[in-house]
Amino acid sequence: MNHVRSTRRKFLECIGLTAVSSGFLASPANSAPPEVLNPRATDGDERFEPDWDERVTVTVGHKNADLIGSSDRVLQAAVDYVARLGGGTIQILPGTYTLRNAVSLPSKIRLLGSGAESIITKIPSESVNLAADSDWYDQEVTLESASNFRVGDGVVLRSKNPDNGSQTVVKRTLVARSGARFKLNDGLRANLWLTGKPTCSSLFPLLTSEYTSDVWIENLTLDGNRDNNENFNGNYGGCIFLQDCNRYTLRGVTTRNYNGDGISFQICHDVVVENCHSHDNADLGVHPGSGSQRPLIRNNRLERNNLGLFWCWGVKYGLAEGNVMDSNRSYGISIGHCDTDNVMRNNEIRNSGKIGILFRDDSRGQDFWANRNLVEGNKIIDSGGEEGVAIDITGRTKDVRIVNNEIRETRMPMQRTAVRIGAEAGSVELTDNRIEGFASDVVDHRRSS
Repeated sequence: MNHVRSTRRKFLECIGLTAVSSGFLASPANSAPPEVLNPRATDGDERFEPDWDERVTVTVGHKNADLIGSSDRVLQAAVDYVARLGGGTIQILPGTYTLRNAVSLPSKIRLLGSGAESIITKIPSESVNLAADSDWYDQEVTLESASNFRVGDGVVLRSKNPDNGSQTVVKRTLVARSGARFKLNDGLRANLWLTGKPTCSSLFPLLTSEYTSDVWIENLTLDGNRDNNENFNGNYGGCIFLQDCNRYTLRGVTTRNYNGDGISFQICHDVVVENCHSHDNADLGVHPGSGSQRPLIRNNRLERNNLGLFWCWGVKYGLAEGNVMDSNRSYGISIGHCDTDNVMRNNEIRNSGKIGILFRDDSRGQDFWANRNLVEGNKIIDSGGEEGVAIDITGRTKDVRIVNNEIRETRMPMQRTAVRIGAEAGSVELTDNRIEGFASDVVDHRRSS
């Protein structure tokens, strides 16, 4: 027994010495590590970096530039060169650049245009049927007609899933060919069987990225050539489409005329969209997509889209401030499934085709509504048709604060309503709002249910 106690004592003493030497017991629980005041460039250290006075800059233009051309290939070459040197600026000189594939953005670059004089657009889209079955493990497709497709083209492959009727969507690049048979840059990982009527279409975002961070896009005009392209869902495309990215800043960017969304980002965190103009797109002006945390959408103009600002699923802790949303065909703002703890402040939402701000219903889960959101200091003017609604709170949405807004109708009152609250809605605070010109200021269905 004495031997056992002695062994145990020595073991505990060793543990204590290890803890002290590692600092676990030697330092207070709330102590902070030393502040990094003068960082050096250290191999593998991505957290701290000196603030260098100069990084590489590459110019792209039709003439008098480091890289000369007007296609996606010259833009991609510039982007890849700068990324290989650890990051820097790609300056896009005035001119029109017509893409046959998306420009894929790596981390740590700045894409700088010349405002309205630097225009990125795309070719007209072409859609053809597939001529042969392709299985999920294949890396090739065969087209019925390949005359308008080239090696290097960006395409989307779409098919109806024969098992459940859902749509399969696969984005790829054509990298080799023999006649109408094309190799893809990556495997399909989905079945494209003729029973599902699969197609290949020359559709793609203009700028796109996946799993990258710390990128700036500034003073650039993106035109989606809407009249000559079929619709491409905003969960896959747009003038700008980002997936699983962090810390992107879009500033002074125009996104227009895309047959889909202007700006869409999915599961992207700390994205800033500032002083941009997203207009005349078929679907959404700005689309903070599923799971995106802390988006900052400030001082933008979102005009003549189907919908101005669309908070998708699970977008949290975002701020939309100082934006003008004018003449969007359906809604100025739409917020719904698990979009919680967001602030919409000091925006001007006018001439919305149906509703100024819609809190969407979603009864598929226990608590999928847009709870704990603040609507403060906005101007909401002339919403919808004869039965239009400025703010519509549906479903079991709760803990919403509607504070100090100016809600006006300058047309005839008709059957228009300033604020409508659904019968199942929870707590809604209406404080210090200035309402005028409506047939009904507040219609609260909770009172009659």
